[in-house]
Amino acid sequence: MEYFSDMTWVKAIDIAGLVLGLIYLWLEFKASIWLWLVSVIMPIVHGYLYWERGLYADFGMEVYYVLAAVYGYAVWHWSRNHATGAGEKKTEKPITRFPMRQVLPVALIGLALWGFIYWILVTFTDSSVPVCDSFTTSLSMVAMWALAQKYAEQWLLWLVVDLVCAILYVYKQIPFTACLYAFYTIMAILGYRQWLRKIPTT
Repeated sequence: MEYFSDMTWVKAIDIAGLVLGLIYLWLEFKASIWLWLVSVIMPIVHGYLYWERGLYADFGMEVYYVLAAVYGYAVWHWSRNHATGAGEKKTEKPITRFPMRQVLPVALIGLALWGFIYWILVTFTDSSVPVCDSFTTSLSMVAMWALAQKYAEQWLLWLVVDLVCAILYVYKQIPFTACLYAFYTIMAILGYRQWLRKIPTT
């Protein structure tokens, strides 16, 4: 149990990331716009953790998360406050299904990102898990975009990411974060069902 032999900054940040992750998950489950605020704070915490453990693609991903959080907040906020007529009541951006016409182009973009990030890892870093690291990073980028669009299927993308990450982080000896992602895996299923119930009916 070498991990618990002494309390280091890495372990403290691992725990902090766990707490922030739970808060973020609850806000995402509720489809609250405040999830984007946590999305700005979490990358700072996780970025340090991933760098320390040699997960360089995940580290680089944190920069994207910050930018995506700003974008996601802008999309949700603009939709909530945009009115098409005088006196129209402001409403939240509705949850919708992932359009079928976007599946193929988004999948191709995701594969291209995977290949590009993999090439960066094997060319410029000493990553010991370039395939998994690049896969979870590329799929997370797609999932974050889908979340910003408020597509219910973003939960299914996160389900795959979370499952792979949970296994990867156990291998990389980040147990608290691994537990968090294992919990995320379960909550992704529940979150998907919850969001499907929130889709407006015509």
